Formats: sequence, structure tokens, C-alpha cells
Amino acid sequence: MLNEVAGIKIPDTILARNAQDILREHGGDLLWNHSNRAFLFGAITGKRANKKFDLELLYISALFHDLGLTKEYSSPDLRFEVDGANAARSFLLHYQVPEESIRLVWDAVALHTTVGIAEHKESEVSLLNSGVSLDVVGKGFEQFPVDLIEEIIKAFPRNNFKQDMIPAFYEGFKHKPETTYGNMNSDVIKFFEPNYKQKNYCELLLHSPWKD
Repeated sequence: MLNEVAGIKIPDTILARNAQDILREHGGDLLWNHSNRAFLFGAITGKRANKKFDLELLYISALFHDLGLTKEYSSPDLRFEVDGANAARSFLLHYQVPEESIRLVWDAVALHTTVGIAEHKESEVSLLNSGVSLDVVGKGFEQFPVDLIEEIIKAFPRNNFKQDMIPAFYEGFKHKPETTYGNMNSDVIKFFEPNYKQKNYCELLLHSPWKD
């Protein structure tokens, strides 16, 4: 494991190393490289903006943020983001991490796909969201230093990330498509199952039990 990439020191604590082992065991190269890139993009963004944040908590959040897509941590009925957040909370409770730190990590993982909200939360939450957004859809790509992007990609290669990530999402929640209602993950279900009937908010409102 590298000690430093693009001017960011990779946390080398017991927490960080054990979280790395969990992701390595269950996430494979795809999630491993993506999670580390998301962390580095987020940390660099925070550093450039002079934000105060806990580097270790941001790293733990990044390592757990997609763990809910894996068979080991996927529940039958919760959003994959919540599965990852719950896994992170259980992990941190085992090490008697302070409650406030656990809450920050839970929020960062649970909200990392929630556009329009995560960016207004605490630094650890907003930076994970920005790091993930940059790595997945290229949000902020044009403003990010090219030399740092190249260094990060060299350390944690993309390896056809665009082609592989959508199927990885689908495998993570195809058994519970109803959990994608109201969030961007519904696009993944529609990509693979164009005939799937997703809930419609207006229909739910109009067919509610109220008599008015």
C-alpha cells in the first residue's frame, strides 16, 4: 500500500488497515481502486479549499461507501448506501470510536449519492460526495489539476471503470429494485430492465387513502 499519493498521506492506522482488508476481501479491484480514488479526489478538494476535515474518517468513509454492493454486506431490503453505512458503523463501534465520528461516517456513506444534500453537510460528508462524483461522472473534472489526476490514476487505475461500474451497481441491488425508488440508482435498473415498472410519486399521491 502506498504511503502518499498526489500529496495526500494515506492513513496508516489500525482502523484504516483493517478497513482496507475488508474492502480488499469483498470489493475486488474495481471497488478498491474506485474507493481510493474517491478518497484522494475528496481529500485534495478539501485541502485546496482549506476545509477542516478528519483525513482518517474520510478514508474510512470512502472504503465503506460501496461495500453495500457486495454479497457479504447487501441486505434484502435497504438501499445499498445504507447497507454500507451500517457496516461502517458496526466496524467503528467495535473499535469504540466516538459517537460523533461514527455519525459523520454513517452520513458520509449513506448520503454519498444524494445530490443536492450531501454537499451542504459536514466536510467529511461533502468531500466524499465530491470525490465520488468526480470519479464516477466527472463532476469538477475540468477544474481538477491534470497532474494530480494522472498520479492518482497511476496509483489506482481505472481499468475500464465506465464499462464495469454499471453492472457492479446492478449486481448489488437487482434483487431489491424497489430500494432505488426516488434516487439515481433507478437509472441502473432501467438500463438493464427497461420494462421494470418503477413507483411514480404522482401516482402514489393521487392514489393515497385520503378522500380529498
